[in-house]
Amino acid sequence: MKSAAIFDMDGLMFDTERIYRDNWMLYAPRFGYKADPEFPKAVCGTSGQHMLDVIESYYPGIDAMGFKLAVRSAVEAAIEKSVPLMPGIREILQMFSERGVPCAVASSSRAAKIEHCLLKSGLAEFFAVSVSGEAVEHGKPAPDIFLCAAEKLGFPPENCYVFEDGLNGVHAGIAAGCATIMVPDLLEPDALALEKCAGIYSSLDEAKDAILRGEV
Repeated sequence: MKSAAIFDMDGLMFDTERIYRDNWMLYAPRFGYKADPEFPKAVCGTSGQHMLDVIESYYPGIDAMGFKLAVRSAVEAAIEKSVPLMPGIREILQMFSERGVPCAVASSSRAAKIEHCLLKSGLAEFFAVSVSGEAVEHGKPAPDIFLCAAEKLGFPPENCYVFEDGLNGVHAGIAAGCATIMVPDLLEPDALALEKCAGIYSSLDEAKDAILRGEV
């Protein structure tokens, strides 16, 4: 078992990527564009300037910042009501806690949203460290956020698991040198994920069992 574990948030811990997807599709026509069904997949897990670049590549000439802020506001309004947990997240965190393995959240989301979701879901107690997209210069798929989380946890990246559902995050975890585990939500693994991931599992429960068996 590795010394530490780093978790993405949206789509991995919380079933929020569908909320994002629905609002990306809903708001594109409001900004004068036909919604592209491939766009939510491309923008998944991005932040900062990279997110704006992805938006503009799919919707040239759009008010990218306005589009981003409108969707973010709609998503935050939805999660004010409830933060739906992904199956197995509490169990895998409990497993790491019982074995003294410290955990971090490394999410492209803002720090305030991360804090809200952790507190509202009752999972805050499991995390020693939290790193937001605001805290690093380059967002996913750059490795910065996972390198920062590993440093804050006090372990080299190769001694850390990274748990991700999205391809941008998977690519970031691989680039960081972490043992990257993909639990696909809306996106299927690509060639790089299939080649370089330490494991690809259909659920966090399946990933937990593989770790307990010493497979990853």
